[in-house]
Amino acid sequence: MRLIGVGVGPGDPEHLTLKALRALKEADRVFVPAGGRAAEIVSAHVECTPLDFAMSDAASRDAHWDRAGRLIAEVAGTAAFATIGDPNLYSTFTYIAHTVRALVPDVVIETVPGITAMQDLASRTGTVLAEGEERLALVPYTAGDASLRDALADFDTVIVYKGGRHLPDVLAAVRDADREPVYGEELGRPGQTLTAPDGRAPYFSTVIAPARREGRGSRL
Repeated sequence: MRLIGVGVGPGDPEHLTLKALRALKEADRVFVPAGGRAAEIVSAHVECTPLDFAMSDAASRDAHWDRAGRLIAEVAGTAAFATIGDPNLYSTFTYIAHTVRALVPDVVIETVPGITAMQDLASRTGTVLAEGEERLALVPYTAGDASLRDALADFDTVIVYKGGRHLPDVLAAVRDADREPVYGEELGRPGQTLTAPDGRAPYFSTVIAPARREGRGSRL
């Protein structure tokens, strides 16, 4: 058996790469999270099998991952699992692959990279993520406010994921570090906005705290 995690980007259907599309079309069966944006993007090109997950229900999350993994493990040939963003970055795919590997020890697991939300937001806002010798950090706000503030003190550019429910705190931390936040939500979709709301934001929101720069950067 062969299992391929296919990144389809953060939401813009045009971010589906040629390599990702080929992997989806060549797979014997394609799986997607039910009702999600990956399903919307992929179903326009190939037939999909939806899988139910419980991302907001921690008590049953593992059971859903295991159930999905068992269904995928039954595929004779190549199975593809489409995921938003990149399959190796905060992705459901890694949990699915863990279950499949336990059921099919000789499974061949591969991934096709996808464009990430931080890259998409940087492009849409003209924000340079890093140049010269600058260091970049990616912080999930679920790691805590202190972790974000430590990163802002230690790194040149900081990306914040998973901070939608606590967006006012995220923005406050960035501004306390003398940075002006760059915000985006629902990138590439009808509900896209680059203006931060006053309160909570959706799960699919991203904040960039750009590096402070004066003039051209140092060597490449």
